[in-house]
Order: sequence, then C-alpha cells, then structure tokens
Amino acid sequence: METFWSLAGMAGAAFVAATLLPAQSEAVFVGLLAAGRVDPLALFVTASLANTAGSVLNWWLGQLIARRGVEALPARLRPDPVQFDKARGWFARFGWPSLLFAWLPVAGDPLTFVAGTLNFPLGRFVLLVLAGKAGRYAALWAGWTTFV
Repeated sequence: METFWSLAGMAGAAFVAATLLPAQSEAVFVGLLAAGRVDPLALFVTASLANTAGSVLNWWLGQLIARRGVEALPARLRPDPVQFDKARGWFARFGWPSLLFAWLPVAGDPLTFVAGTLNFPLGRFVLLVLAGKAGRYAALWAGWTTFV
C-alpha cells in the first residue's frame, strides 16, 4: 500500500507541476528514489505520464482561450501576460521543437498553453512533451544513481 501512495503522491506532484500553477515535482521524484521504497521504473513512468497529463490540461485551456477568449478562464488560471508573450515568442521562433523544452521552469508551462491556443495537433503535442519530460526525469534518475 505504501507503493500506491508514493506513486499517487508522485502523480499528483508531477501533474500540478506541469500546470500553470506554481509547483515542483523534481524534489518529490528524487526523494522517492532516495527512500528506495518504490520501483524506480514505476516512479519514472508515473512522473513522466502525470507531468505530460498536466501539460495536456494546459493545451486544453489554450484551446478554450482560442475559442472563447481569456475571459473564459477563472482569474487564477489566466496566464501571466509576460510569461505568455515569452512562450509565444519561443514557439514562433523555434516551432514544434520548442515543445521538447516544456519541462523548463517558468517558460515551459506557458509553452504548452500557447500550443493549445495555436491549435497544435494533440497527438504530436503529447509525443513531443512526453519525450522532453521523460528525458528530464531520466536525467534526474541517472544523476541520482551516479551519486548513490
């Protein structure tokens, strides 16, 4: 049962960290690796999928904005205009490869939101975002393994 709750906690932290809400999942990931009570592969898969799912929520909110305007979102979920403009600039400059960097702090979450506002295809979105986010967790896992 401890494994279930550990993975559920990882999933929750990873999901929220990928949304426009401020949160962090890396510390939870490394902490659970260090505790040694959860299969590292299960932890990696859970973190990667949940973090991607949070980005899909951002994409969907972007779709909502594209159709109904920013007023359709509650005030606390509206993107910060400065971050949104930066993300829009990144996406305009680098196109779809920028989604591989959706894991970056500050700019990554708005990038996924911008992709939704621009009607970027969901299937390609999920593949690109999952690749980047899984790469980040893989690097954390490899780094932790190296220092243990």
